[in-house]
Amino acid sequence: MTDTSSTGQARGEAPAPRRRTLYRLMRYLPLVAPVLLWAVPCWVLLYAGQHWPAPVTAGGTALFVLGLVAMPLGMARGHGRRQQDAAAILGDTLLGASWVLFTWSVLLGVLLRLALVVAGVGDGQDRARAVTWAVLGVSAVLLVWGYAEARRVPRVRRLDVRLPRLGAGLDGLRVVLVTDTHYGPLDRARWSARVCETVNSLEADLVCHTGDIADGTAERRRAQAAPLGTVRATHARVYVTGNHEYYSEAQGWVDLMDRLGWEPLRNRHLLLERGGDTLVVAGVDDVTAESSGLPGHRAHLAGALDGADPGLPVLLLAHQPAFVDRAAAAGVDLQLSGHTHGGQIWPFHHLVRLDQPALAGLSHHGARTVLYTSRGTGFWGPPFRVFAPSEITLLVLRSGN
Repeated sequence: MTDTSSTGQARGEAPAPRRRTLYRLMRYLPLVAPVLLWAVPCWVLLYAGQHWPAPVTAGGTALFVLGLVAMPLGMARGHGRRQQDAAAILGDTLLGASWVLFTWSVLLGVLLRLALVVAGVGDGQDRARAVTWAVLGVSAVLLVWGYAEARRVPRVRRLDVRLPRLGAGLDGLRVVLVTDTHYGPLDRARWSARVCETVNSLEADLVCHTGDIADGTAERRRAQAAPLGTVRATHARVYVTGNHEYYSEAQGWVDLMDRLGWEPLRNRHLLLERGGDTLVVAGVDDVTAESSGLPGHRAHLAGALDGADPGLPVLLLAHQPAFVDRAAAAGVDLQLSGHTHGGQIWPFHHLVRLDQPALAGLSHHGARTVLYTSRGTGFWGPPFRVFAPSEITLLVLRSGN
């Protein structure tokens, strides 16, 4: 558990210039990133001293150029106005494959080549070809393994969370967190049903979904989301919106979750009572809600806690960990979030940490606020998870007494 309370103020003051620089760079990323993702591996694998026969060099170059063209076109047609699922699958898969190739071309292109030079192994061409085969081998293994990791039912991560203000009657309360299911172009209706079966096996008192249900409208992804209606909890099933709902008619998802028997906590709370003690379970819309233009959608913590006894412990659902600064200022006891995917494909987590205060797991913020950030239950875009396993989380709340 990492205590970040001493850095909270610095984090609140410093990110403005850093984030302004990040956002300026992000404007050019869609233009520069695809070229880098394909050009760097092309050079490392084909032109860095290998001296391949001309047909190999020409054929390999043609494949890289094809990937460079097909990836952005597929993503644009798949995630843009056309919403073509086949194009999205192609573009997303190429994005994941190019990221893995880029990463290991850089790492092995430098480290392995240096090790071979130090060890005196082979000449320049031998070392260059060894790097090529190593990059291709490592990338192939990681992509196959990463695909299996993304498509499997997540393992259950169990942990105790002690909350000093939690009453003894609530000690042992079982809270299950599911988040970032991202139902999308790849049909995962059977996967969804198996996830819900796993959740039900945990015999939860409270089941939470902290957003990013799907990529696409509720009407389009209804079949994949339908198994959520089978989830059981002894007290409540609660849901808040994520940023991806606001790309896909968020109100439709709020209405569908309501029909499936989940409580959409849109800037409001409910009370969970057991053993003579009470827990405030609150939720807020995602922080991107206000910019979506949907009437009444915004992240409003004061509204979510309006009317709640300030002496009661509060469990807050907020999609993004970045909301924890506001939660800590309001004295929230526990915030549950997702959004980060734990980076999803290593080493993308370094970029995630530029935007979020936590990547995964438990962290402390302010005087008493505990944040739990899930790595997510599904995956977004590229159907790969590399060194960032998905999870269904069982949090057992423990009383401070």
